[in-house]
Amino acid sequence: MAKAPVLTPRADDFPRWYQDLINKAELADNGPVRGTMVIRPYGYGLWERMQQEMDARIKRAGAENAYFPLFIPQSYLTREAEHVEGFAPELAVVTHGGGKELEEPVVVRPTSETIVNDYFAKWVQSYRDLPLLINQWANVVRWEMRPRVFLRTTEFLWQEGHTAHATYEDARDYAAHIHREVYADFMVNVLGIDVVLGRKTASERFAGAVNTLTLEGMMGDGKALQMGTSHELGQNFAKAFGTRYLSRDGRQEHVWQTSWGSSTRMVGGLIMSHGDDSGLRVPPRLAPVQVVVLAIKGDEAVLAKVREVGDRLAAAGLRVRVDDRTDTPFGRRAVDWELKGVPVRIEIGPRDLEGGTATLVRRIPGGKEPVAVDALAALLPGVLEEDQALLLRQSRERRAARTADVATVEEAVEAAVAGGWARIPWAVLGEEGEARLAEHAVTVRCLVAEDGAVPDADDAPGNVAVVARAY
Repeated sequence: MAKAPVLTPRADDFPRWYQDLINKAELADNGPVRGTMVIRPYGYGLWERMQQEMDARIKRAGAENAYFPLFIPQSYLTREAEHVEGFAPELAVVTHGGGKELEEPVVVRPTSETIVNDYFAKWVQSYRDLPLLINQWANVVRWEMRPRVFLRTTEFLWQEGHTAHATYEDARDYAAHIHREVYADFMVNVLGIDVVLGRKTASERFAGAVNTLTLEGMMGDGKALQMGTSHELGQNFAKAFGTRYLSRDGRQEHVWQTSWGSSTRMVGGLIMSHGDDSGLRVPPRLAPVQVVVLAIKGDEAVLAKVREVGDRLAAAGLRVRVDDRTDTPFGRRAVDWELKGVPVRIEIGPRDLEGGTATLVRRIPGGKEPVAVDALAALLPGVLEEDQALLLRQSRERRAARTADVATVEEAVEAAVAGGWARIPWAVLGEEGEARLAEHAVTVRCLVAEDGAVPDADDAPGNVAVVARAY
């Protein structure tokens, strides 16, 4: 009999493969309340690395970290009508506390534009206080009807940036800077996902924004995933909360604002972009563990060499884990690291000691080869960079191969239903065509200019709609 696969093959059942991988790679479990999740240490390690890389970029963009309360007075949300309407179906509302009914219900944070503005209105007095650039790492709650671990959960972790500016142009440019220099730079150069940068249509725009910039990634099954968004809020929230400043010429003016966010959804994107039938494949620049050094047997000389190699590689600046758990069969440990997607395994046994070699196993391209132990510290950085580049190239090639240029709504639906993306002129599609797509569970993921750049307006000449089914 053929040995049963560790994971459901992706080609057989992609959603089941996704769940199998999350369970067997020990990334997360379902929480006790429907739609919540418990992120296990290895999964949280991926999120921590995402945080570190993103946080450094956010700080380079001039934003500082702060923290705002989890509970928001319900009345705050009603001040911006479009915002509350957009979030009303997802709100979790607390009506009792301390055994008593609250005088005013409080909302569990779905996003923080309202409470941030309440404080921005206190903190901003004059043009000298601008720009005000704030970011927070926090959890949010949005009551999810169709939960899926990492992709759509009732509670998830994220960062949300909130800024106030003196002019429309300054706010617009800052939102674009975050979109390009923080999000795109991270997703392309660290996650290895070839995202498309574009502009959301009016119907897909964030509630209360005047423009939403998005980053869309193609997953392994051809569906799209929104990986992050950066919003121009105009003066909508500033007017609702009275966030004003004294200008240089002595006039009271409303600030112009942005908000922007990315979340643990990126872990789901990582899985679905790079995973294969053997498990996860983690980009080396992201990986919490870039190299695992495995002892094949519990021989004392082998164990000593494994620990020595681990120390040497760590001293060379690599993120290393030593696996000397020889009371667990070697085959099982190798499969576990394969599932977790660690980019490189170094396997050392008694025969390797005799020849001064180790077996180098590369998770991303596959394959194994003997390598001199003394050469590992110099060899591995180049190997890891090669594998990082390969993941990005595979992501780019998949999107190119599965994106069709079409001329009609019917052709766009056909391409999306078949498991790909379609590009169609926005002048051909328009809002009426967008509504027709929705009847087939297909959405406009973003608008791009003819040359692939981010357009300046929804109706800019030559705009192209990128359409797909999405998570």
